[in-house]
Amino acid sequence: MGLKEKLHSFKEQNKDKKWIPAFNALHTFLYLPNETTHSGGTHIKAADDLKRTMNTVIMALVPCLIFGMFNAGYQHYLALGEIDAANGFLGASFWTLDNLIVGLWQVLPLVVVSYGVGLAVEFVFAIIKGHEVEEGYLVTGMLVPLIVPVDIPLWMLAVAVIFGVVIGKEVFGGTGMNILNPALTIRAFLFFAYPTWMSGDKVWVHGAVERAGTPDAISGETILGSYAQNNSVVYDYADMFWGLIPGSVGETSKFLIIIGALFLIFSKIGSWRIILSTLIGALVMGLIFNGVVSAGWIADSSKFYGLMSVPFWQHLIIGSVLFGAVFMATDPVTASQTNKGKWIYGFLIGFLSILIRVFNPAYPEGVFLAILLMNVFAPTIDHYVVQGNVKKRMKRLKVKTA
Repeated sequence: MGLKEKLHSFKEQNKDKKWIPAFNALHTFLYLPNETTHSGGTHIKAADDLKRTMNTVIMALVPCLIFGMFNAGYQHYLALGEIDAANGFLGASFWTLDNLIVGLWQVLPLVVVSYGVGLAVEFVFAIIKGHEVEEGYLVTGMLVPLIVPVDIPLWMLAVAVIFGVVIGKEVFGGTGMNILNPALTIRAFLFFAYPTWMSGDKVWVHGAVERAGTPDAISGETILGSYAQNNSVVYDYADMFWGLIPGSVGETSKFLIIIGALFLIFSKIGSWRIILSTLIGALVMGLIFNGVVSAGWIADSSKFYGLMSVPFWQHLIIGSVLFGAVFMATDPVTASQTNKGKWIYGFLIGFLSILIRVFNPAYPEGVFLAILLMNVFAPTIDHYVVQGNVKKRMKRLKVKTA
């Protein structure tokens, strides 16, 4: 009898034990479940399942994670003045072992804590409630390290993960039942509970907090922070696109995010309608603000002038709009389900993201707040879309029977 058969036999012998859901989780992580459908009804046969879906999203995120590790080290040494600026995405001073070592040292613990704490909570709830451990946290565990500053204390991350998994998912019944994106719930908790670690110009570059107040203090201000203070931006468009800028670990490289988006769209995991409509909504709101500035309705001295005057298209290559549109807004559980609803849902996310970005005085970014808000309204959008279709069909039926 092979190892796989022994594990199946062990599971059958202990199927009534309270701890068996935890064992099943480890078992199905290594092997396919040894279960088939026995009922006589009609079933849809497909090669994909929740685990394969989650793994596909993770594969789309891995390039952003690896790049984020190199960028963490690059921004650290660049701020210290120990290296020269890279010559673009393939610059010799970017893809170096020193940068990777710093990135691994800072980013890998974030991944370990995210998965370790999150899966521990999942296992506890599985044992208490007696259900299988779901694979939904596989993606959340990867997203969380990518949307936080590189130097965030690990204990803060652990507390936030516990809050996000319990309040954002488990209290609603687990994977597939939650109304809020768990990763964004974790991000929101960090933002409101520990705001000084999630905003400002001392949190985005490794080592900046320790050196704050010293003669060689590192300034890790993001592009959004510079615009919000009406300061000039020192990064060119190429740096913004390739991702050679300070920011959350995985959000900076728009090139790799676009590659991930294409991968999700062609694998039919991510909704192109939501991604496209989110970007359209952001561009429309950016155009409106540009029009306000062009018309002279806001003074140059206004604290909102900097971000309002940003060229509308540039909003897509700074901040988290693109990352949120691709990996957050497309969450199939918390997003709208109808095709028309997806267009409305995505457009409002993009529109509100730029609106919050401009008028939020404490933190010039609004993507995670916009997505969480629309998570709440997604069922309402779908309801009215369905009711609108029902009314149209009823009208056509009345015309035919008249």
